[in-house]
Amino acid sequence: MKHYLTILAMMLLLAMNAARADRLLDLASIQGVRDNQLVGYGLVIGLDGTGDQTVQTPFTVQSITDMLTNMGLSVPASQLPMLMLKNVAAVMVTANLPAFAQVGQKIDVTVSSIGNAKSLLGGTLVMTPLKGADGQVYAMAQGNLLVGGMGASANGSKVQVNHLTVGLITDGADVERVVPSAVGQGNVVRVELNQTDFATASRVVNAINARFGMDVATAQDGRVIAVQAPINSNERVAFLGTLESIQVDPSQEGARVIINARTGSVVMNRNVTLDPCAISHGNLTITISSTPSVSQPNPMSGGKTVVTSTAAISVQGAGEPGSVDLLKGGASLAEVVRALNSVGATPQDLLAILQAMKTAGALHADLQII
Repeated sequence: MKHYLTILAMMLLLAMNAARADRLLDLASIQGVRDNQLVGYGLVIGLDGTGDQTVQTPFTVQSITDMLTNMGLSVPASQLPMLMLKNVAAVMVTANLPAFAQVGQKIDVTVSSIGNAKSLLGGTLVMTPLKGADGQVYAMAQGNLLVGGMGASANGSKVQVNHLTVGLITDGADVERVVPSAVGQGNVVRVELNQTDFATASRVVNAINARFGMDVATAQDGRVIAVQAPINSNERVAFLGTLESIQVDPSQEGARVIINARTGSVVMNRNVTLDPCAISHGNLTITISSTPSVSQPNPMSGGKTVVTSTAAISVQGAGEPGSVDLLKGGASLAEVVRALNSVGATPQDLLAILQAMKTAGALHADLQII
């Protein structure tokens, strides 16, 4: 039984160490198949006294008067300073227009307060045009907000759960304009790798040619691959579906360490390795104290009284005395993490440790600080 368990463990180990194959869909995208960002300015109404304090947000008052004017109602200019509509909030509406979206298709929108509203809970977004980067209107948004939180306040006390000034409207916008796509034009489609990698681009070309025939795919550079595609729309859709499902063995990604200096987060990929090095860990506390002393000469000696100082210097480490740790070379991410944990370093300490290790040449990875 133990013999079979040993063989099974070896097979699992070999499978884990074997080269992984990914779908081309996970490594690249078809050029022209992308989302487009939309944005618009609107008003949320129906709030329970948690809207903008219009004295401090004049743009809310201006938006209300413009909306009423468009509906045939006029507000005298003398009445504008007295508008204290706490049930209205000015918001920015954002959405992503998916590729190949058609007129009438519904998309989700996110509504975010830009004034001093306390909460958008229970509000309704008034019809808001959503524009693209070219200034054209591509969708119209309207509907009731879903805010994932709650809050209450009284007599200076306040309780709040989650964020109350951002809400979501599922299927809250209707697409009104189609974004033209070049995917269906010509006999060539271009595949763009998510990351520039000449080795992976070469492997993608070989995999596509092995599946569809020689000279179907040609690499233009380390990121873009031109692929000959059928002209007929039905055949092209089927071709692209098969193309995206091709299995490709990507090249081994480079060793990389990402450090977030604000949060202390450290993320390393599996190719990070570590050479043997010694690390002195822990802050040093240096204390210098001075004690005055008086030197009095003997009587009749003719000397003078001299005041001197005696200095006492002590050095104490924050950790164990003489804390110098030896890190053995690591061959994998797990060993690197285990080695750093053996030092007892906190995430903030890791920032300085990894930078010093990189400078000393002990850390074999691309160190990026964000």
